Amino acid sequence: MAGEFIADYILDLALAEFDTATTTLYITSQVATTYTEASSTYKLGTKTSLSIGAPADRTPNGRKVTVASFTDGTVDATATATHWAITKSGTTLMATGPLSASQAVTSGNTFTLAAFDIGVPDAV
Repeated sequence: MAGEFIADYILDLALAEFDTATTTLYITSQVATTYTEASSTYKLGTKTSLSIGAPADRTPNGRKVTVASFTDGTVDATATATHWAITKSGTTLMATGPLSASQAVTSGNTFTLAAFDIGVPDAV
């Protein structure tokens, strides 16, 4: 509805959870909609110890956090990775999205991801 407003600090509270509670990023063969799909069914690779920045302004509106790039993800299966999934405490799927480009991955190798944003648009 027009005229709704949510203060930045409220959006920031939700986004801060990515830095304080996130435990694992998975690359997956398709979009995951549950923790089990991300961590088992579609899982191709795993990265722990993520670096996720503080909430900041998002363009064109809203707030975002940035997941820092990394080069040391572990590939667990051979296939084509198309999505990422971030989980919390081994039980909850927090967010998922498409990779900027699909990647062919081979079990036993490492994978790399460029930095990417997770965001929430403003209410108006």
